[in-house]
Amino acid sequence: MRPLNLSLAVSLLCALCANAADNDNKFQITPTGRILMDGAVYLGGNGGVTTDEDGVANDTKFVDGVAIPDIRLGAKASYGKWKAKIDVGFSYGKVGLKDTYFEYDFNEANLIRAGYFVPQWGLNSETSSSMKPSYEEPSPNEFFYANPRLLAVMWEYDKGNYFAATSLFAEAAAMTNNATAMGKQGWGAQTRLVWRPRHTDGDAVQIGCSFNYSSPTADDHTGFDYSCNFPSRVSKVSFVQANIDNARGLFKMTPELLVMKGRLAFETQYYFMNVARRDGFHAYRAHGAYAMLRGLILGDQYTYTHADAGVATPAPHSLEAVLGYSFIDANDSKAGIKGGISHDANLTFNYYVNKWMIARLRYSYSYVKDRAVADLLPTRHVNTIEARLQIIF
Repeated sequence: MRPLNLSLAVSLLCALCANAADNDNKFQITPTGRILMDGAVYLGGNGGVTTDEDGVANDTKFVDGVAIPDIRLGAKASYGKWKAKIDVGFSYGKVGLKDTYFEYDFNEANLIRAGYFVPQWGLNSETSSSMKPSYEEPSPNEFFYANPRLLAVMWEYDKGNYFAATSLFAEAAAMTNNATAMGKQGWGAQTRLVWRPRHTDGDAVQIGCSFNYSSPTADDHTGFDYSCNFPSRVSKVSFVQANIDNARGLFKMTPELLVMKGRLAFETQYYFMNVARRDGFHAYRAHGAYAMLRGLILGDQYTYTHADAGVATPAPHSLEAVLGYSFIDANDSKAGIKGGISHDANLTFNYYVNKWMIARLRYSYSYVKDRAVADLLPTRHVNTIEARLQIIF
């Protein structure tokens, strides 16, 4: 049998696509992208930085400046009940994959997603890094939800008063190394469960809790590394850091609360982590929390988004004030690990210029004490004033 002529094959493919479109399965593709432009001034953050006998600093300095901490280009595609997304980041000149996944929507209440993305775990983690109302992510969420973007498969249920998402995942390094090079792959499972007796625009009350179990990923898969920076991306300075060795496995959880009424919204999460350890080493425990009060100075009311089970981005021309506080206690004397105790208080103003542009201004006071990590000062604090203009589409 003779092979089909190439032009005939292309014609048949076009005919099939046209027939599919006629059956209400239209293929659509939309370009996506973002640019973040930041400027920051740090006050009081360099005092006390010491040097050794060779003149090498024992801690990283805060340096006033400007930066473009995030640039992304990508595309979203949909065909019937199928969706896909690919996002490539170029932050600080380094190229790397961001969200890259396929999704199948069984119906309005159920979907399954597979690929490289941020699985549901807690209220704040479902807001994109560039859309955090507090300008930067609350420090406890960055610390306890280390490596949030994972190679995973997730089922999500969203109907009525209930929201649930369950995921199985491999460690994030599986996207940059093959299994042979890694020698072993870490794995885990997590879920987010939410009950929302009220969840309409301008009126929402919801409580929930997320759970996670993970196998070791650091030090040749015998430990865990948990850390976060001071909440700024112009200067990257270590804030809290804990290396947990001789680990068997990790359990963590985060209860959440959201209350929204008209032009006011309040959200909070508490975090708890327990790392079981081998060979008689005491288990390591850490905890933290954040709280955030949001108010619209200009704008009608907050609205609810089902996709993330949280507060939607305010409408264009809205002006928002966000008052936040967070803390982390990464010290466990019984385990012999002192990662630090941190506090951060912040005030952010967000002006939603239009559908694609947001201007932000933030002040924060950040303080950490009782650190016993090599090359880090035991105590450090800084006042930070930051401004950002972002374009996202």
